[in-house]
Amino acid sequence: MRIDMVPWNDPDASALRAGQRAEIAQRYGTPDSEPGVAPSADDIAVFVVARDERGTAVGCGGLRDLGDGTGEVKRMYVPPERRGSGAAPLVLAALEEWARERGWTCLRLETGDRQPDAVRFYTRAGYTPVPKFGAYADSPSSLCFGKVLPAPRP
Repeated sequence: MRIDMVPWNDPDASALRAGQRAEIAQRYGTPDSEPGVAPSADDIAVFVVARDERGTAVGCGGLRDLGDGTGEVKRMYVPPERRGSGAAPLVLAALEEWARERGWTCLRLETGDRQPDAVRFYTRAGYTPVPKFGAYADSPSSLCFGKVLPAPRP
């Protein structure tokens, strides 16, 4: 499996994000459960796509710069039929490495109370609960996590 940095409007990235939004809409029973401003090409610092050995896009994720060396993980997604393939840990590791190389010291993220699979994944990856931040502060279904990033490797 490989990780490619792609533009926000990359067709595979767009298709994966559409799948993520459809799954979230189904879980929460609403077409828009985003408490804050949806990510876009204007505010995503990096977006990556995981591809299998055939080049098929099997996962994605991005980072939004929150300032002060902190980034927010956005639109992490692996389609249900590809979960367990190792794509999600590779995407998250690539995002963390990208952030470390730029001197970011912390990543945060928000997931929801109807996404126990995401909570398990992020917890296993070393993310711990943090106070709700930004647009999520008043969202009753939001669960927020964070991770301090180690210094970049020399």
